[in-house]
Amino acid sequence: MITVLRKPVITEKATKVGNQGQYVFEVEPSANKVQIKAAIKQMFDVDVASVRTVRIKGKVKQRFTRRGLMVGKTNLRKKAYITLKPGQTIDIVSGEGGNEE
Repeated sequence: MITVLRKPVITEKATKVGNQGQYVFEVEPSANKVQIKAAIKQMFDVDVASVRTVRIKGKVKQRFTRRGLMVGKTNLRKKAYITLKPGQTIDIVSGEGGNEE
């Protein structure tokens, strides 16, 4: 169940929505919202209000080398925006969750 979550996303936008009680995680592309909600509840012991997901398609990358043009593609990614119920927090750095005190 915990293999659904890959890593927390720590970007400027993620910290901005973090002030509103939302957290962003990179998740397995095949995971659905029910699995993501259960994994967050099990890992951090918090109550999840809602889950929104975003699929990010892989980009085509190319570069010129001595052997000619090398073409490749980055992998598909999926992010989940987790909204917690009021009074709940997740400390991303230490990996602990719970009620605010």
